[in-house]
Amino acid sequence: MDFAQQLVNGVQIGSVYALVAIGYTMVYGIAKMINFAHGDIIMVGSYVALLFFQSSGLPVWGVIAATATVSAVLGVTIERLAYKPLRGGSRMSALITTIGVSLMLQNGFLLIFGSSPKPFPNHFTGEGFTLGGVTVSRLTAITLVVTVVLMVLLTLFVNRTRVGKAMRAVSEDQGAAQLMGINIDTSISITFAIGSALAAVAAVLYSSTYPLINPYMGSMLGLRAFIAAVIGGIGVIPGAMIGGFIIGIAEALIKRYISSAMADAIVFALLIIVLLVKPSGLLGRNEREKV
Repeated sequence: MDFAQQLVNGVQIGSVYALVAIGYTMVYGIAKMINFAHGDIIMVGSYVALLFFQSSGLPVWGVIAATATVSAVLGVTIERLAYKPLRGGSRMSALITTIGVSLMLQNGFLLIFGSSPKPFPNHFTGEGFTLGGVTVSRLTAITLVVTVVLMVLLTLFVNRTRVGKAMRAVSEDQGAAQLMGINIDTSISITFAIGSALAAVAAVLYSSTYPLINPYMGSMLGLRAFIAAVIGGIGVIPGAMIGGFIIGIAEALIKRYISSAMADAIVFALLIIVLLVKPSGLLGRNEREKV
């Protein structure tokens, strides 16, 4: 039963990784860039949610909606001010810029809120349920349901709506999409807005699970989510979710049966193994480029 309990714990944290990984995979799939500042959007979302909880009187779902809106606006603003001017440049320039934005957000919030961790309230308390001797908390169940529902809705949005089809066209060929009358700037901005909003949802769920937040909390969380996106096949939305569950379950089992200190090292080793066996990720497809 202990093994099954660890699987449940892994699914919970894996669901959070999946939400963040979807943001990574969408931005890469459409804008062809890796946004290493994405993890810090989670940190910003946690502080924004904390301020809403302390001052607004909104219910928890209202706080999540408000936080997602603020994070979406922040994501679009960062894209327009920092990333858009570099869109025609080298990928290395864009990558360095994302790291710079990450450091700016971290140090900005360090100046505003200080380095001391802030307690985050858990509004998902209540009785869970027991299934086959395994205890599933209310927060675990809500995290899993929210992740699955958002992933399904996002998949339907990308595949069925006009805006989603435009985003897919931009992902396949920006030049051809522009010739067909698709506004590339709008498609990329929508991508950043959706990814940042999902990061805000993940922020509330993660901070409710680990109720101490600090300006550096997004760094390692974002890195694990990026690993999840790569393992699942970066650019593939269902792959991001599968990768998130794999990383979450692996992390829970390693901490329980091997060593907490070894968890990150083994997760990185898992990434190396997957890249050696299938460089495109579990659900990714190999693409050939003419040189």
